[in-house]
Amino acid sequence: MTFWKKNLLIVWICQFLAMVGMSAIVPFLPLFVRELGVTNLEETAGWSGLVFAGPFFISFFLTPIWGSLGDKYGRKIMTLRAVFGLALSQLIIGFSQDVTHLFVGRLLQGALSGFLPAAMALVASNTPEEKTGYALGLLQSSTSAGMVLGPLIGGVISDLIGFRNVFFVVSALLFLTGFLVLFFVKEEMKVNNNEKYSFVQNWKFLLSNKILRYSAAMIALTSVGFSFVRPIFVLYVETLNISTKFLPTITGALYSIVGIFSTISSVWWGKRIEKHGIKKNLVIASLITGLMYCIHTFINDPYSLIPVRMLLGFGFGALLPLLFTSISKNISLERRGGVLGVASSFQILGNIIGPIAGGFSVGIIGLKFSFLLTGLVFFVMIFISYLTLKD
Repeated sequence: MTFWKKNLLIVWICQFLAMVGMSAIVPFLPLFVRELGVTNLEETAGWSGLVFAGPFFISFFLTPIWGSLGDKYGRKIMTLRAVFGLALSQLIIGFSQDVTHLFVGRLLQGALSGFLPAAMALVASNTPEEKTGYALGLLQSSTSAGMVLGPLIGGVISDLIGFRNVFFVVSALLFLTGFLVLFFVKEEMKVNNNEKYSFVQNWKFLLSNKILRYSAAMIALTSVGFSFVRPIFVLYVETLNISTKFLPTITGALYSIVGIFSTISSVWWGKRIEKHGIKKNLVIASLITGLMYCIHTFINDPYSLIPVRMLLGFGFGALLPLLFTSISKNISLERRGGVLGVASSFQILGNIIGPIAGGFSVGIIGLKFSFLLTGLVFFVMIFISYLTLKD
């Protein structure tokens, strides 16, 4: 096995384990907010939005800096910093005594973590140029695969031993991931220290390039759309005549459906890039994703939701790999980590705006119409990609 393929395989496994851990908390986080003393529906949705967005407030500013440091000192050390920081923050969050403690713990998570962009930069910088789309697509499949098992595992654990213990299990899993990266990932490509690009220079470079600028804007929109309904999804499932006893497990299973089909589709879409280009695939994937979110508005039982979640995962699994590939193909190796870090800031920005807006939208337009609004976000992406990108 060649060097870059071996590294890709190991990072795939590590990112999969990290995503299993991180997505394990998704199904029950609003329920954990309730357990910490917030019981009103609107307040629960609002606090859930803030708690979901919390890590991204700080990581929005820090991620490009970590990326620039990765270009200077190596991407592996940044990946290790991120995963061990993530593990430590989950341990601290597990001891939260009220919703304010939970929010502060999530802020700390944002300051210490950043595993996904660090791992992505590590893979992108160690992969042949012509294989970048395939590698990033495959890496995205590890995120999706982790989302398959994570929510289901988190829901089952929370049903069996309580919400709080999930954070401790996640922390242990992340520490294991960190040691796998430490001992098995090899970064053999030399870091270019002759040309050093600052945080500000990388931002200016991205904003001055039309392709990079619009790709980054669509990364933000993708994150807004996907995160908009995350803090309220368990509350939405609650309206489908679900037994409260198994609510976390069922919600986790519905999340897992999206993960399964995102895992399958991210590799499939990645292979289509070479044949059909980024623009055409992005338009089709955005259309599928937008339509499936809109259909959520009209669903009244969990069984009808299953095929919708399947198609949602199939479409969504293409978006971030396509957009990050678009950026990666238009930047040189020596500044790839820094610029990908800036692009990741746009993803983080979407993850700040989406959960907060989604959480507070419940009191304005209601649970179900929030999904219709989410679908419109992806329709906007169709027009942007059609008018601005070139294959």
